[in-house]
Amino acid sequence: MTDEAFGEPTDSRTADAMLDRLARKDGMELWVAEADGRIVSSGRLEPVPESEFAGIWGGATLSAYRGHGIYRALTAARARSAIAHGKTLAHSESTEFSRPILEQSGLLRISTNTPYWRK
Repeated sequence: MTDEAFGEPTDSRTADAMLDRLARKDGMELWVAEADGRIVSSGRLEPVPESEFAGIWGGATLSAYRGHGIYRALTAARARSAIAHGKTLAHSESTEFSRPILEQSGLLRISTNTPYWRK
């Protein structure tokens, strides 16, 4: 689903690392939304150990399902889970597409960064 949403294939090492994290049960949660019998949106919650922070990462929604509130609902569900685990502060790096949704949900933009990847 994320390959289709972002228009590029996910590195299999990334997928394997996510499965390893789930097996370790370190608090990371993978969230999905389904419609019409398929996954149409996803994201993860990354609690930061020994802190009040949780990261909201990896949000993606298939283009045909954008604009229907699915990403917003998935973000709200992740936030509720973070609160249930005692995390009262959130952090996220977002694209220009996700940022307005996060800001409408109450998150404040406090900084920017420029990520660099080595391929």
